[in-house]
Amino acid sequence: MGEVIRFVPKSERDRARLIREARAIYDSVFPPSDPVREQRDNASASHMRNGADVDRGEGVLS
Repeated sequence: MGEVIRFVPKSERDRARLIREARAIYDSVFPPSDPVREQRDNASASHMRNGADVDRGEGVLS
């Protein structure tokens, strides 16, 4: 069977990039003091991002 390819609008890709850059800047200014919390935050952000993509039916196949 064929693959289903969903296209993500450029605005969504730009939004995700800007959020990643903002988080990196924030972490450089306010480094996390608790490494366990940092790992949990990264896992939560990844889960939220993936969940949002699935909920909207968006995704990128490379």
